[in-house]
Amino acid sequence: MEQTIFTKAMGNAPKIKVLEFLIEGRELDYSISDIAEGAGIGRTTLFRIWNDLIELKVINPTREIGNAKLYQLNQENPFVKKMIGLFDSLVIEPLNKKKKIEMVH
Repeated sequence: MEQTIFTKAMGNAPKIKVLEFLIEGRELDYSISDIAEGAGIGRTTLFRIWNDLIELKVINPTREIGNAKLYQLNQENPFVKKMIGLFDSLVIEPLNKKKKIEMVH
C-alpha cells in the first residue's frame, strides 16, 4: 500500500493508518473488519491497538447490524479535531487547489 502525504508526515504506524482511514471516511461508520481492511492492517494488529482507540475516545460505537458492531471517528474529541485539521491541510486543501488550477487551464 502506497504511503500518502499524511502517513509520510505522521508515520506509518497502525494507529496512524487507522486514523487516516477513519478521517477520510469521517461521516461513515465501519465494522472492525472494514477498519482493518481499509487501513491496510491485519485484524490482529487492530485488536492490539483497539483498547487505546476506545479509551482515548478516538472512536465511538454507533450501531449494530446483526452480530457486527459499527464504529465511527469521534469528531468531538479535541485530538481528533486537530488530526482532521492536519489531514485536511495536508491532503484535502492541496487537492482542491490542484482542481482549481486544472479548471483554469
